[in-house]
Amino acid sequence: MLIRKPANEVFEAIVDPAITTKFWFTDSTGRLEPGAEVRWTWSMYDMSSPVKVKEFEQDRRLVVEWGDEPATTTVEWTFDARDDGTTFVEVKETGYAGETGDEIVGWAIGSMGGFTQALAGLKAWLEHKVQLGLTEDRFPDGHPA
Repeated sequence: MLIRKPANEVFEAIVDPAITTKFWFTDSTGRLEPGAEVRWTWSMYDMSSPVKVKEFEQDRRLVVEWGDEPATTTVEWTFDARDDGTTFVEVKETGYAGETGDEIVGWAIGSMGGFTQALAGLKAWLEHKVQLGLTEDRFPDGHPA
């Protein structure tokens, strides 16, 4: 996703829960920084997830492990600063588990949808200061987990 803001602003929006709560989760126990272990909460779904920072390259790359054992995955964000002052953000999640190929594919597709919404919300917030409410509106009758 191309975001029309410099990489330092885009990176900060992911690591600073005061900003991230504008477009993704509702609460966090702390800021993402090297070695941090925090918990992200989506209060509208009564769900939370532990998050451990594995790699932290300021304004360039962030790798976290999230989820409850044994179903943790690794998420890597890259922030490609462009010459025109914009940033291309890419998210990759690996480590899906499941007993069947269909379970793994289902998890991957659901995750892709969630990260797509988070990136769209991030873009709307940073570029226009608009809270789209994508995360809370995704499952208006409650998360199917």
